[in-house]
Amino acid sequence: MKKGIEGIKVIEAASAVAIPMVGRLLADWGADVIHIDQVTRGGLMYRPPATRDVRRIAADFDYVEQNINCNKHNIALDLAQEEGREILNLLLRSADVFLNNFRPRELEKFHLEYTTLHKLNPKLICGNLTGFGTKGPESNEPGFGPTAGDSRAGLLHIFQVPGVEPVQTPIAYADFITGMTLAYGVMTALLIRERTGIAQEVDVSLFNSIVFVLASDIAGTLVTGQDRQAVARKDRGTPLLNIYRTKDDRWIYLMMSRPDVYWPKFCKALGQDAWEHDAKLNPCDVAKHEPKALFDALEEVFLTRTLEEWKPRLTEVGFPWAPIQTLPEVVKDPQAQANNFFTSLNHPKHGTIKIMANPVKLSQTIEKPKTAAARFGEHTDEIIQGLGYSVDEIKKLKEKHVIN
Repeated sequence: MKKGIEGIKVIEAASAVAIPMVGRLLADWGADVIHIDQVTRGGLMYRPPATRDVRRIAADFDYVEQNINCNKHNIALDLAQEEGREILNLLLRSADVFLNNFRPRELEKFHLEYTTLHKLNPKLICGNLTGFGTKGPESNEPGFGPTAGDSRAGLLHIFQVPGVEPVQTPIAYADFITGMTLAYGVMTALLIRERTGIAQEVDVSLFNSIVFVLASDIAGTLVTGQDRQAVARKDRGTPLLNIYRTKDDRWIYLMMSRPDVYWPKFCKALGQDAWEHDAKLNPCDVAKHEPKALFDALEEVFLTRTLEEWKPRLTEVGFPWAPIQTLPEVVKDPQAQANNFFTSLNHPKHGTIKIMANPVKLSQTIEKPKTAAARFGEHTDEIIQGLGYSVDEIKKLKEKHVIN
């Protein structure tokens, strides 16, 4: 089996979710990742449960931590102290990648600007993740996924319908997307360095990443200056690209973009053969078709059967559709299982647990077997000793709370 990116050394200095996810994705393919936690407080994963989102599924351990920090070493370090920065510089001298979510003023405060680090290690690639970008009047403003991404970028606006409050996006939605974006940028920079010998800085922001994934909508605004229309489900004007409730209070998403192909079979599957030649309902009869009438008819007919009763009927028609699944249904989905969406790791306290697998599947390189997320400061002594510090020096650094 061909090796992945073994030998690539990554130093990761960040809290929250996005940057740790970058490191985890690189670790999946064999990179050696050292995660640096702030010695005085650790990352967000170490905060008391009271500060966490009550929407989260309750468990007796932090499952998010296992997904974003598996396969890493952990060192607790105080970058506010000169000795802490000296340790970081020693780590960066031999590193390939430095990942961080510091704002520009923090990079300057800690002497971690790219120009400084490039002199320290000309081969170092710096992956910076900010809320709003490294330039502009708000470059130093704090930014988290729900604010800089979901809200500022327009995602919540697009989800709104008239008279309904904004929806709540999945926890860390923008963080995961931005993390994957930066991982792509870092891998591109590594390839360029391999080909040209030139290392560089990679900048990604939560704001920019979510604006980009909304390209299909924002592209229209760019050329017209107009906003996307917020309409209720019944007013979309596309009844065959819409959502319907079933008898057992479940939901089905239809995506029939080619009614000229599927309409007759669809009518039979619904048990409504007469619809095929009803000009008012038939979407292929453009002149006489009434979208509102079809929507009302579909709304009524889907309430006559349960989701499980509808599944074989709709699948037989052959057009794209999907049930809106619960999370337990997703993890048991045969397609998810067959395509290895999930993997396992052995947790020292909880035994074998399931976590997310890397969404990228390579045909000749497999993911690195997963080890549990390291405890806070678990590898501090080992890493510091590897940098040449003596036992006495390490003891003094701990007494000064430079390391933990």
